[in-house]
Amino acid sequence: MEADNKQRGWVLVTGASSGIGADFARVFARKKRDVALVARSRERLDALAGELTKTHGVRARVLPADLARPGAAEEIQRALQADGIEVETLVNNAGFGMHGPFVELDPRRQSEMISVNVVALTELCRVFAPDMVSRGQGGILNVASTGAFSPGPTMSVYCATKAFVLSFTEALANELHGSGVTVTCLCPGVTATSFHEVSGTTRMRLVRVGTPMTSVAVAEAGERALLRGSSLAVPGLLNRALAMSVRFVSIRAAAGVARWFLASAPERTATP
Repeated sequence: MEADNKQRGWVLVTGASSGIGADFARVFARKKRDVALVARSRERLDALAGELTKTHGVRARVLPADLARPGAAEEIQRALQADGIEVETLVNNAGFGMHGPFVELDPRRQSEMISVNVVALTELCRVFAPDMVSRGQGGILNVASTGAFSPGPTMSVYCATKAFVLSFTEALANELHGSGVTVTCLCPGVTATSFHEVSGTTRMRLVRVGTPMTSVAVAEAGERALLRGSSLAVPGLLNRALAMSVRFVSIRAAAGVARWFLASAPERTATP
């Protein structure tokens, strides 16, 4: 495809097959943005692409990919370049968690978590950010978690990966300030998605405290923060309070508090 026919202004969303990722795609499609959808499940991506095209009249490119596999970011870039698609907005939403003692969890799965949550996110920024900078326009939205603000006993690797995302995103936002490229870190708290079933965290005290935000509300908050040019967004008043409270205690104390929240709540027994 010739350079003057390139399809510009596309939004690339990873982890787009369900939950917050799918709602990110819907939020941007409502704004008439064409979307490139990345996840492992082609079937789910095809269904979402059909929905977005039918409902909003946008173009949707499906890119099935396993981000835990080395070289996935470059393969995605090459596939989009072959179609003449320029990514103007990158939404690094893909990620997963595991709950349990570090020494008991599957080590291979923990390494895959680091590959998806940290390595793939970093490499996707590396392959798409230079073109954004050269054009003087673009946006990167990296999804972390309120778990990024504190060590997380029983979710030690997950929280550490999200701490990386927060630190990396803030640093990149600083580096690219004035370049025309906006970089934002979104740190949602408990959200009503399949994350907790997959990660085995449905019985955590944190999940049972308060009312989870909807994935739509989280996606909309992320899109607004990106448009504002905010480097950090923590949606939800309770989430912001929990995230900011760790600034007033030692990291050791924060780990102790986090352990209580991340522990499984005792089962309630029915009273006669």
